[in-house]
Amino acid sequence: MLFPISGIEVNPWIPPLVSFAISFFTSMGGVSGAFLLLPFQVSVLGFNSPAVSATNQVFNIVAIPSGVYRYIREGRMVWPLTWIVIIGTLPGVLIGAILRVQYLPNPRNFKVFAALVLLYIGTRLVRDLLKKKSGKNAVSAEEQFQKLVREYRKSGSSDQEKLPGVAVKKFSMRRIVYEFYGQTFDISAAGIMTLSFIVGIIGGVYGIGGGSIIAPFFVSFFNLPVYTVAGAALMGTFVTSVAGVVFYQAIAPFYPNMAVAPDWLLGFLFGIGGFAGMYCGARLQKFVPAKAIKWILVFCILFPAIKYIWEFVA
Repeated sequence: MLFPISGIEVNPWIPPLVSFAISFFTSMGGVSGAFLLLPFQVSVLGFNSPAVSATNQVFNIVAIPSGVYRYIREGRMVWPLTWIVIIGTLPGVLIGAILRVQYLPNPRNFKVFAALVLLYIGTRLVRDLLKKKSGKNAVSAEEQFQKLVREYRKSGSSDQEKLPGVAVKKFSMRRIVYEFYGQTFDISAAGIMTLSFIVGIIGGVYGIGGGSIIAPFFVSFFNLPVYTVAGAALMGTFVTSVAGVVFYQAIAPFYPNMAVAPDWLLGFLFGIGGFAGMYCGARLQKFVPAKAIKWILVFCILFPAIKYIWEFVA
């Protein structure tokens, strides 16, 4: 099947199958999988124009709602965290879209940028997994959650979405405080907003909305449980992706000699697979140990990063 906007020809079953496999695992960590779909489109399908970033964001729009629905239903959606992420990343994504079109249209330069971003995220996660933390809150909450899940499974309960969820204690533009399985997490709203703005710029360039970068930061820098940040990261990615797609579509007429607008059909096919993958991943997340989820993210992040750097220096 030929996709005229992207200029590629591929079997229509390939995009949904690939996106399902990717998003099933990455959605457990609050990542849509768009950061891995982009290397697949660039390296395997040969989709190199700036339109690939916008197409990636179409995937996010179609795929993410199913995962968000599961996290909301299970009471693990930290809404204050979500709103702060959206407020911070939204303007950054728009700035990133301009930078992508103006300064990084060349596929070679874009691959180097993508590799550096992924490499930083991956090494940060590895360092977090290998070091001995002085603060035990995040680990304890995750372990308690897993213990209770195991008890539910042994009892044969079919109503596992009734597991205790997140309880927000305080929300202001200065602090966010919430409880999860007896542990209290107090974080700076201003710090998250600033970080989200920077991440939004990077995400806007890369075409991932920023969620796949912010989620590892929540886990490694702010020491928040992975079971509580996944929903917020996905929801933030969804909203900023909508803004990114609208912006790319709006500026497309100003670049008549360059493919800027998204390939809607290709993005939709990727999104269908991602929709199913994210629902299944979010549904099964509570059965997977937090450390295993983080190692899955590390592998998925470092593989394309190393590949792009090797291609650049070879």
